[in-house]
Parts: sequence; structure tokens; C-alpha cells
Amino acid sequence: MSDVINKKEWEKYRERELAAALPVLEQLGFRLEQEQPHLGGEKYLTRAVTTASGRKLVLLGRNKQNNKSVVIKITSDPHGIRELEHERKCRLALQKINFAYQIFFSPQEILFVKKRGFAISIQEFLESGKSFLERPIQEQFFLALKAFKAQESSHATAYSHKRFVKKTFGEKNVKDYIQMFNLFKEEMKKIMPGRSELHALFEKTEQFLAANNEIIEQYCGFLTHTDFVPHNFRVIDGKIYLLDHSSIRFGNKYEGWARFLNFMALYNPVLEQALIEYVRNNRAEEEFLSLQLMRAYRLGELIYYYAKTLPNISENLLALNQIRIDFWGKLLRAILENKTLDKNTIEEYKKTRDSLRDEEEKQRQKILY
Repeated sequence: MSDVINKKEWEKYRERELAAALPVLEQLGFRLEQEQPHLGGEKYLTRAVTTASGRKLVLLGRNKQNNKSVVIKITSDPHGIRELEHERKCRLALQKINFAYQIFFSPQEILFVKKRGFAISIQEFLESGKSFLERPIQEQFFLALKAFKAQESSHATAYSHKRFVKKTFGEKNVKDYIQMFNLFKEEMKKIMPGRSELHALFEKTEQFLAANNEIIEQYCGFLTHTDFVPHNFRVIDGKIYLLDHSSIRFGNKYEGWARFLNFMALYNPVLEQALIEYVRNNRAEEEFLSLQLMRAYRLGELIYYYAKTLPNISENLLALNQIRIDFWGKLLRAILENKTLDKNTIEEYKKTRDSLRDEEEKQRQKILY
């Protein structure tokens, strides 16, 4: 199935869902903004590679009563409904655990309702002014560090809530990490059979994880936000507001760090290196190794995600995702060798990536970061 077919299917779903949802939203007292950046770009690809994921629309709107901006998530898809319910459950649970006090906040919930076959979640729209990446590097460093320390504290100070949070958010242990990476490795062989150097890299990474399984296990059992990156939170008056509550679970405490640092390797290498040096200089040697292990694991997961899209896409997007696989593979190799990517490699990748993105995706990216 080509990306054109996938995109057409998404566009048909989007128009059909919008047509049915608009009267419901009007009746509830909400209207939509003219511009809807969350409906375009590469968002439709998630459905092609994550079949268990529910479909939903993320819309920008206004409350007709007071004209305040809101974010609307709406779906009639059974999987999507369960996801919205789970996200709400996680958001409410977050308010009950000690680590969240005065550290993490949530946008105000305006409405959560089921109506005419839809699940509808409406929250206030948060305008932070400066994006995270526009802030001074020192502020970025201390905000990130405060967030990760807060998550880690759950292992010691919120133990009484551990059973409750595990049940709500889920848990991952060393066995899960290694089994999942083995799945990534074996599936990559099927999807990209000719890429022997990539298969060798995954084999080497799996050996790295297996050889250090005790270190991975040693730092499991911590609450961690596995997708803590700028488009999933806002900073307002020094407070961190989470926009995604479904990515919290018990696991290795450096899994969240890993996702954040891998992201910053591309978007802010100075911050990436500052946080690496903090762990290297202020924590045990085993903790630094745990961070490397988790970075390797998360990069394998990311590369596998893009590999899964290849059978469903063509033309520019196919070329783009192949380049993404190569770039993140270079970062994975650098981490295994305890090196950093050079600036030219990063800038070359960004330039090529931007030349291959379509206009819709470029517009969507502007509001993410």
C-alpha cells in the first residue's frame, strides 16, 4: 500500500469524522479554528505502522461562551475511545502521586464526555510564549534536570503509590527491554533484507544490552515519562505542564532521559552534552552505562518504527525515511562507540530532511517545537 493510498484513506476518515463531529461540538458550545495544523503532514503514517493505535482527531477550537482557546481530542473509533479514556485515567492518577507535586501540572480539563458515539476530551490551550528550545540553554538544562529528578524520586518517596501507579501506567523490566529489542532486530531483517551493515549494528546493540542486563535491571522500577520531549510539554512561569500523560510507566529510570537526549542530539546538541556530562560527573559509573544502554534501546526502537513505514510509502517520503534510518543508525553507532556525531553530519541530515518534507509537514513541525 503506497503512502498516497494511506493518505487518501486518512483524508477520507478525517472529512467523514469532522462532518459528524462538528454538530456535536457546536451543540456542546465549541467552534473550530480555521487553521488545523494537527490534521496534516505525516500524522497519518502512525496508522500504517501501529495497527493497535486508535484513530482520533486533534483539533484547535474555542469555547463559544468565553472565547477561550481549547484543544479538542475526538474519536468514534473503539481503539481511539479506549486511548482517550486511558489518557484521562493517567492524567488523574498523576495528580495523586507525590513526585508530581509542584513539578508537573496538567492543562485544565474543560470537558470529557461521550456523545453520539464519540468520546470527546477538551482541555484549555496553553500558550507558553517561548518554546522550550527558544529558552536560554541554562534554563533548558535546569528544567530538564528538575523534571527527571522528579520522576526518579518516585522510586523512594512515592513507594506507597507504586502498586497503584503500576496498574495505571504499566511496567517494563529488563526481560521486556531485551525481548523487544530482539523483535526489532528480527523484524528489521524481514523489512530490509539487504542492509547487512544495519543488521550487524542491531546485533551488536542486542549484545550490548544482554551483556549489561544486570545494570538495566538495577535501575528499573522507577517512574519515567518515556516521551518527554518539547512537543509533549509546555513551560509556563517555570512550571512544566504535561500534554501527554499516556507515556508514563515504571521502567528503567534512564529511558525517559534517553528519549530526551536522542531528540536533543538533533535539535540541541549543546544541551545533550551538558546532560551527559552531568550524569558522568555526578552519578555512579553504572548509571552512566544505564543511560547509554537506554539510548541504544530507544534508537533501535526509532529505527524500527521508520523501517516499518517503508512498505507503505513512496517517492519523497520513502527517500526521507530511508535517510532517517541512516541518520539514527549513525547516532546509534556513535553511542556504542562512546562518541558524538559531528556537526556536519547533523546539518547535512537536517538540510536533506527539510528538502524532502511536504508543505503540510513543514507547517505541522512549526507548532511542535
